[in-house]
Amino acid sequence: MAKFAATTLTYKMEPHERACFYVTAKSAGEKMAFYFAVQSGGSFDVDYDVMGPKGNEILSSTKERQGDFVFSAPDPGEHSFCFSNKMSTFTEKVIDFDITAEHEQGISSPVAQELAKKEEIKKDIKPLEECITRLSDTLGGVQKHQKYFRTRENRNFDTVKSTQNRIFWFGTLEAFSLVVMGVFQVFIIQTFFMKSGKARV
Repeated sequence: MAKFAATTLTYKMEPHERACFYVTAKSAGEKMAFYFAVQSGGSFDVDYDVMGPKGNEILSSTKERQGDFVFSAPDPGEHSFCFSNKMSTFTEKVIDFDITAEHEQGISSPVAQELAKKEEIKKDIKPLEECITRLSDTLGGVQKHQKYFRTRENRNFDTVKSTQNRIFWFGTLEAFSLVVMGVFQVFIIQTFFMKSGKARV
């Protein structure tokens, strides 16, 4: 088990090997970044664990292909970042990893460079983000209006259908009433003339 100063490395692990790398946090709460990716070997997986200065476990997992973590150091002191290839009987693993601490300003690691690039990109695309936000808000308003008009359309369509049904049934009832009244009038007139004929005889 070797002790190394932590930085960006590519490390080849032999079968059954456990390798640890160390970085020192100068104060509690210091931000630490830990990234790794298995580049070759077996199922491209490895066990890892991160331990604090007092032996407390911070991160741990088995058979992981890659990981990207940022955490606050619980205590000042030396933190260990260990990889284990004990599950492999014959296969060696090649691991790319990067460990950085907040105070390590001289290390130009891919993680630090990537963060710097992201900050620069954020500054450059801020006007674009604001424009997209405004456009998103406008589209949201348009969608709300569409939903409102669709609701109004559905309600008006239901009102029209209800009115059409009422007109149909009212017209049907009116026609039926006219027929009934006509038949009744014919019956009354026929009865009147029949009674009048009998009275004359």
